[in-house]
Amino acid sequence: METIQESFPEKGLAVEPLVAATINTGATPVPTRLSLPPKGACWYCDKPLDSVRRFCGKSCSDAFDEEAEFTR
Repeated sequence: METIQESFPEKGLAVEPLVAATINTGATPVPTRLSLPPKGACWYCDKPLDSVRRFCGKSCSDAFDEEAEFTR
């Protein structure tokens, strides 16, 4: 059974549910791309996108992750 704090999410938590779940459990590190806010363009190639998506496709998402891994 979980505690009261675990059953009610913190107000004002400005991260996605998947990220929040990862942060709260501490099981795995948060991928860099999940912490990026949507900006209306692909974070890797700057192709115009809607206001929800961060990458135009899997290839750009994977390339961003690979580049982030090598620039740590």
